Amino acid sequence: MLSYLVKLQVKAAALRNDRGATAVEYGLMVALIAIVIIAAVTILGKNLSSLFNTVATSV
Repeated sequence: MLSYLVKLQVKAAALRNDRGATAVEYGLMVALIAIVIIAAVTILGKNLSSLFNTVATSV
């Protein structure tokens, strides 16, 4: 009976650890997506600004 409780405790601890690791992984994914979005908007914004200035000067 005691060994069963110990095994149950070990399994419960493993489940708790997996949940924490999953939260960290999701956090890293969100941070990476945010960095990609910021980089894309920055690059696209510079290109659009240049395009609008070119059109404005030609008009």
